[in-house]
Amino acid sequence: MARGDYIFTSESVSEGHPDKVCDRISDAILDTLLAEEPNARVACETFATTGLVVIGGEVGLSDPELLKNYMGRFGQVARDCIKDIGYEQEKFHWNTCHVLNFLHEQSAHIAQGVDKDGAGDQGIMFGYAVDETPELMPAPIQYAHKILRRLSEARKSGREPELRPDAKSQLTVRYEDGRPVEVLQVVLSTQHAHEGQTSDDIRAIVEPYIREVLPAEWITDKTEWWVNPTGTFVIGGPDGDAGLTGRKIIVDTYGGAAPHGGGAFSGKDPTKVDRSAAYAARYLAKNVVAAGLARRCTLQLSYAIGVARPLSIYIDTHGTGQVDDAAIERAIPQVMELTPRGIREHLGLDRPIYTRTAAYGHFGREPEADGGFSWERTDLAEALKKAV
Repeated sequence: MARGDYIFTSESVSEGHPDKVCDRISDAILDTLLAEEPNARVACETFATTGLVVIGGEVGLSDPELLKNYMGRFGQVARDCIKDIGYEQEKFHWNTCHVLNFLHEQSAHIAQGVDKDGAGDQGIMFGYAVDETPELMPAPIQYAHKILRRLSEARKSGREPELRPDAKSQLTVRYEDGRPVEVLQVVLSTQHAHEGQTSDDIRAIVEPYIREVLPAEWITDKTEWWVNPTGTFVIGGPDGDAGLTGRKIIVDTYGGAAPHGGGAFSGKDPTKVDRSAAYAARYLAKNVVAAGLARRCTLQLSYAIGVARPLSIYIDTHGTGQVDDAAIERAIPQVMELTPRGIREHLGLDRPIYTRTAAYGHFGREPEADGGFSWERTDLAEALKKAV
């Protein structure tokens, strides 16, 4: 029997976190190539440290000469990302940092399986949904993201000039009967402008925004606040700590509330099932919950490199299902083709829609008119009910 009363914690990091700077650059390079060619192949990794950004990996366009022309543009793509995030500090500035580009053409041995519609790699991918928030996401990670997005908006608008790009949030939420009812701990560490600012000074800035985001009844006399608990946080971003693409996979997904297959998303084109099948798994799990078939759903898919069809489909509704889990498993392939090509076409993934996913979570976002976050739609709910 599942526990009803428990405490759970999730964290988020801002767009200025060193790892997220790298995710942003990798996804911006992906979008640049997808805007040129929907079938572009990209596996882009970025490393950032004091005054330096290093880009590497494999990319491919159908015209190798055109690809050569793009190679010279990626340094500016990286600088544009850093500028938009807001880094203009002495040792990490968008205009003065060194950018080294070591991207090269994709291996023909990898391409041969993908070009035949097979999966770009083996692996397992998980999707998850739960009805404890309107977005069908776990509450701790969803609200940890919302806090940082709100602070970023306040910083970029000029309303809070003392805030800087690097930040982390963490929420500890108490559950009763499986429902979130109270925030026990709020942790917020944010980079700020001046050495003399204390933790109390920063709390005075950020607390109104945190209260604006969280349900008012969740903040009680028991809620403990830890704002910049180590004190001064002026040196941030890649100058304070090196960053690397793909190191925030739990932040990117469900905050630890669900299993993770281990594959990162950013910098990978949608032939890579690490990304596209994880999106499909979220899409399907969300539609299972939206259809009323369960209050909570975990879905696993598995693939082999060069093989189109998924090797397995697994459903666990954690005792909340209105029908047998095996019946949902049988219904899944009836409502969606789960080959890599089928996923890309169903969700419209061959488009430059990825830079926006690089911070504040790949899931729990609103579907957008240009196809962004298409995996957050609930348009399969009726088809799933009929198939079951």
